[in-house]
Amino acid sequence: MTEQIAPPWGTDWKPTPQPIPTEPRGPGNPAWVKNGPSPNPKGRPAGVPDKRLLATQAALDEIRNIVAMLVGRALEGDTNAASIVLSKVLPSVKAQAEKVNFEFDASLPISEQVAQVLDAVAAGAVAPDVGRLIIDSIKSLADVRATEQLEARIIALEEASHARA
Repeated sequence: MTEQIAPPWGTDWKPTPQPIPTEPRGPGNPAWVKNGPSPNPKGRPAGVPDKRLLATQAALDEIRNIVAMLVGRALEGDTNAASIVLSKVLPSVKAQAEKVNFEFDASLPISEQVAQVLDAVAAGAVAPDVGRLIIDSIKSLADVRATEQLEARIIALEEASHARA
């Protein structure tokens, strides 16, 4: 029961070691020769149209009938047909934030600007989702200003180090 069966390639077989390349191989097939023989010398015969082009042309030839049939089914009450027609005819409705008007002083420090927005949300002058957008915008502006200040400080430090040298 513990008899082992020898593999068909024998028991003394070992894989041949592959040489480690000394230089990196370039992209593509190394056997390919520029302006060499074509792998398909006959190619597609001249005058034979592409099958995808034929299918597309056939669909375009019937598009008016297809649209008329969809509209007819939609008018008969087919909700799937109506959905297809409406999705292709009407633009999709996208959420749009409402315009807000509240007292805001952009010259105040960032924390006070955020407090102004939160006060407006609490008073009902600004919707909570719009308030979040405004606070995110304040944060983005603060990040940009911090980056500009860091860049100016680095430039000043580099100029000072060059002046000493």
